[in-house]
Amino acid sequence: MNVARDGACSASKWHPLCLVAALLLSACAGADPNVEVVRFWALGREGEVVEQLLTEFHRRHPAIRVDVQKLPFTGAHQKMLTAFAADATPDLCQLGNTWVSELAALGALEPLAPYVAASALPIDDFFPGIWDTNRIDEELFGVPWYVDTRLLFYRRDLLAQAGIDEPPRDWNAWRRALAAVKANAGDGNFSILLPLNEYEPLLALTLQQPASMLSPDGTHGNFDTADFRRALGFYLEIFREGWAPKVGNTQISNVWDEFGRGFFSFYISGPWNIAEFRKRLPADLQDDWMTAPLPGPDGDGASIAGGSSLVIFRASEAKDAAWKVIEYMAEPDTQLRFHQLTGNLPPRRSTWMNPQLANDPLAKAFGEQLERARPTPKVPEWERIADELRLVAEQAVHGRIDIDEAVAELDRRADAILEKRRWILSRQHTSLARPSAARHAVDQDSESVAGEPVVE
Repeated sequence: MNVARDGACSASKWHPLCLVAALLLSACAGADPNVEVVRFWALGREGEVVEQLLTEFHRRHPAIRVDVQKLPFTGAHQKMLTAFAADATPDLCQLGNTWVSELAALGALEPLAPYVAASALPIDDFFPGIWDTNRIDEELFGVPWYVDTRLLFYRRDLLAQAGIDEPPRDWNAWRRALAAVKANAGDGNFSILLPLNEYEPLLALTLQQPASMLSPDGTHGNFDTADFRRALGFYLEIFREGWAPKVGNTQISNVWDEFGRGFFSFYISGPWNIAEFRKRLPADLQDDWMTAPLPGPDGDGASIAGGSSLVIFRASEAKDAAWKVIEYMAEPDTQLRFHQLTGNLPPRRSTWMNPQLANDPLAKAFGEQLERARPTPKVPEWERIADELRLVAEQAVHGRIDIDEAVAELDRRADAILEKRRWILSRQHTSLARPSAARHAVDQDSESVAGEPVVE
């Protein structure tokens, strides 16, 4: 189209078509055909700081430009499903570890084993439980970016006043500590806060047991076992003995203030609260709190393998360049810088040897706990099942159902959630083999089948 014909684009008067053409020409002129663009979706706080990490990457790789799109965590899950259904996925993406199985089941993710095999990425340097969250049916779909787990925050001064010299390392020692702290705490105070609207504390106790919460093929609940009963029984004992208040965290005006005034002495939480307690507790209490690994039934206990990983979408046309970004983000120096910017914990052991982490007594317990982190069941429906775990446990805490009724109810609810999976697997098809069918299913009903293998 000759947009300058008949003087339509004179300096004195711009025709709308001229403006469009000018913008297109400008965009084309600004695009360097020798530079490959990697579209990177990053979430929350990580999306806000990742560009600071990429300065060195762009210096090393002038032929690659990483275009970061920042997404809020709210709505990010649905946006990814919508992008998959519309063939509009990015090249590289940050995924919560519990989301990896969902996108892998849809056939949306690129298997990464060939990239790892051709690289110098040291698998053994990653905490094993965190690395394992990215393995679905023996196939690797992500590389850990940062890690999360849960352990004990505790008031060591209040434990000392109760005659407890060191944090407990097993459940029996924990029982003794909880009883002693409660006896010394005074009326209206407790030993531990286990908010009823959080499922993570019970989940961590359950991950300390050998048995899985789901059947080996992930199609049925497996809560009616001696192992789960042991975890749930201990959890309920804490409330029955009056060591924990029967409240949600919305009923606590300020967790940090209540921890500071001694309303409770133990709190199960994650690494973000190191910075929060340092900031919010008064100066005269800064030496009175500490972190410790979770006690287990018979010794040091396991905990949750959480955090986020980096994945490459199968539809990407810049896979090799995206992998270079992943390799760079996995370098110990980059991980340390990421930790400095966000407080997120690195997934590689070698990064923890840096004095900044190695000499931090509050972070040290997290490094120890990550050696015993375990992944949750790797089914796309897991978050829905975990929410049912929270709801049923709350009923049991309030005495509305007993343990027998609780485990039966959990199996019933898990089986109902997994019903479609059983139907699909009975026909021996998966969305990994038929990704077009999965895309069609997500486009039709992303709320009800998101992440489930689908057949036409």
